[in-house]
Amino acid sequence: MDAPSYSVRTGFRVRYSEVDYQGIVYLAHYVMYFDHGIHEWFRALPYDYTLIRKTSGTDFHTVRVVVEYKRPLRFDERFEVEVRPGRIGRSSITFHAAILVQGEAEPRATGELVWVHADQATMRSTPLPAALLDRLSERSQSEV
Repeated sequence: MDAPSYSVRTGFRVRYSEVDYQGIVYLAHYVMYFDHGIHEWFRALPYDYTLIRKTSGTDFHTVRVVVEYKRPLRFDERFEVEVRPGRIGRSSITFHAAILVQGEAEPRATGELVWVHADQATMRSTPLPAALLDRLSERSQSEV
């Protein structure tokens, strides 16, 4: 399936607890920002991916995360996380993310995250939910 090209941006401000001794955001927090951005992307779709665990016995697993750190974020800086879908496979979705600061042309960091839809009893991949594919298809058609 072709991925919808739309992206969602979510605003943040670096909290004191997120910086290290050097005064910059600790590396693991970038993944947390991306993960929150993905949740907001689903919310904007709209699709509540958290319900599938309760209703179908399936859930999403993060199986791959790549972060490219370009320039650090510092305490109290405002920024946005932009998330857009990439490849949508039979059982997986690849997300592309970027950390953007207003007035700057280049992102501070970029990321790629792969989520696999899996049966929670067998821990094996299973096709993406039909309702999600329908929402993605609707979104793709509305962009034309």
